[in-house]
Amino acid sequence: MFTDAEPIPNDVTIRPAHWPEDAAAIAAVRRAVFIDEQGVPEALEWEAIDPECAWFVAQAGATTVAVARLTPAGRIGRMAVLAPWRGRGIGRALLECLIGHGRRLGLAGLELHGQCHALGFYARQGFRADGPEFAEAGIPHRRMYMNLKEN
Repeated sequence: MFTDAEPIPNDVTIRPAHWPEDAAAIAAVRRAVFIDEQGVPEALEWEAIDPECAWFVAQAGATTVAVARLTPAGRIGRMAVLAPWRGRGIGRALLECLIGHGRRLGLAGLELHGQCHALGFYARQGFRADGPEFAEAGIPHRRMYMNLKEN
């Protein structure tokens, strides 16, 4: 499901999102992936911190096909790629944007809670699993960390 073998398609662009202008498009991708596809309860998906985060979006034309965020504390989350767009390098490119943004902010490291089926994807980008498996919204996860001073 997760691969970084292909380069990002030519018709897809990744850019920083602007809140609240991009909020509806971000919410649509999150709803499709987390609520509709994965069954995350709606009450767990939306967070008050969302407007404070650095968001990046991937767009094919005017359509947002993937999103991801970095909290002010350096936690990556809400990374979602619409099903028809997976396996095309978009997730990797979004993650690279978040890592670069964290470096520009001078963060010492980045943390994420990776769904267990995606741990290999994050490990290939330089994240290391840290700690035991746990359930988040009923989905198995592990904490992962990247030391930006070493990588």
